[in-house]
Amino acid sequence: MSVNPVLVEALRGGAVESMHRGSVAIVDADGRSVLALGDVSRAVFPRSAVKLLQALPLVASGAADALKLSDEELALACASHNGEPAHVATARGMLAKVGLDGDALECGAHWPGLDTAARELAAHGQAPEALHNNCSGKHAGFLCLACAIHGREGLRGFTRGYVEPGHALMREVTAALQAATGANLAQAPVGIDGCSIPTYAIPLERLALAFARVATGHGLSTEHARAAQRLRQAIARAPFMVAGTGRFDTRVMQALGERVCCKVGAEGVYCAALPERGLGVAIKMDDGNTARAAEVVMAAVIEALVRLDTDAAALLRGLSDLGLRNWRGTEVGRLRASKELRAALA
Repeated sequence: MSVNPVLVEALRGGAVESMHRGSVAIVDADGRSVLALGDVSRAVFPRSAVKLLQALPLVASGAADALKLSDEELALACASHNGEPAHVATARGMLAKVGLDGDALECGAHWPGLDTAARELAAHGQAPEALHNNCSGKHAGFLCLACAIHGREGLRGFTRGYVEPGHALMREVTAALQAATGANLAQAPVGIDGCSIPTYAIPLERLALAFARVATGHGLSTEHARAAQRLRQAIARAPFMVAGTGRFDTRVMQALGERVCCKVGAEGVYCAALPERGLGVAIKMDDGNTARAAEVVMAAVIEALVRLDTDAAALLRGLSDLGLRNWRGTEVGRLRASKELRAALA
């Protein structure tokens, strides 16, 4: 088995301290490869990077229109959010539209991802609930979709166990994922995601293809193409909902709007649609490094492929060649895209 290339280097004292290897697939909506670095045919679990694909039925079914879901609510349905008050309130509001509350969520509870939000919760003597889960918006979207599949009558009974692969709701979500990627998920390795829904291992090049289709609508059904465009627009208008304060996805999409629709996943996976270029991007870091390495790679990709004004170019350069500081605020090193990655993207 060939070794994937070094995509990111961590420097200290001018010397390389650590290296992060991985693979990058960039394709157009016809499946033509624009860039293939490393093993892009290996199946990987995309985790939360495919939340937009999982939200396609929410819009395509007519549920989003029937429930008058806002841009903020649709963006949250595609989110891995910080659990900040606005995220929690928006998820709660989505559930209220179908007569449900946070108890209907089957994603589990955890403390807000943003430290200040977690501290605020604790300071008031409160414990986290499922609404604080970074996937609560996605799950609220699932429950809104359930209303279109089943109707409002007896909805709570219908949705019980909705995270199971055989549930009608999850079958609809999985069908959308299969249609977008073109992968045969019935034959794919399947696991359980952090929020308890099924996650399927899909070749990186197929994930990139799905996001090229999201970027252009080509290769999707008419309903899914319209849904992809609506979700991209909602995310561009409400990027705070997709992640939150200080997060890469929010910062980049606040700066670039509809030119980039990017989404992080656990274990070093990142996907993006680049509508102006008609391209899809999928990244996997071998060591599962998300917060550092995968973000640097995605920043370098966007920097190379997307039209940027001066401010956006400065933002992306600061994310692809990132100063590292210690607890005193002293710069102690850098995290940078490798020369091999830069050369491949040139």
